[in-house]
Amino acid sequence: MASFDVDYIEPESLLFQTGYLTIKEKRRRGPRIMYKLGYPNLEVKMSFNDALLNWYTKVPAEKERILDRVYIVLEEGKIEDLIQIFKSFFASVPYDWYKKSEIQNYDGYYASVFYAYFTALGVDVRVEDATSFGRLDMSVKFEDRCYLFEFKVVELEPEGKAIEQLKAKRYHEKYQNSCREIYLIGVEFSRKERNIVGFSWEQV
Repeated sequence: MASFDVDYIEPESLLFQTGYLTIKEKRRRGPRIMYKLGYPNLEVKMSFNDALLNWYTKVPAEKERILDRVYIVLEEGKIEDLIQIFKSFFASVPYDWYKKSEIQNYDGYYASVFYAYFTALGVDVRVEDATSFGRLDMSVKFEDRCYLFEFKVVELEPEGKAIEQLKAKRYHEKYQNSCREIYLIGVEFSRKERNIVGFSWEQV
């Protein structure tokens, strides 16, 4: 963080220098010092993810329509509507993006799109959310509802594994005292289809 090569700037350094990230914690490891970075506040977090979505969609008006639809899903608990919202989004991603990288091979790419949309709404979103049984891919808390997500790529793991893992790991138990309604949502993607091919959910 003290210096960087102008020809190759690490994303963390760039975000720190521009103020999108700030130092949240300082840890000493012998003679070395480790820094934990985070968003300085909710407004910056929302703004950053909103900017990412503008780049993803290329059409701000379309992004706003999707955000509005996602908010309604959270407000009304209409989980089944999520699949069409995000399938349409992934279908709109230009083919050239995939030719230039291998990003579609990893569930992190698909999960980041979900994360950006929920975070841009300003709701409580946590990734790699630790429980006593493991780490949940993503949790979204909206008022007294909790939406727990697990993401998988079907070429890497069997179909149906996402929702199975949510139930087997009993991730929902962490939220039983803080949420009136809890939804388990397994989302599965395909490298070949470059889209969602499996979507399962249950209320517990």
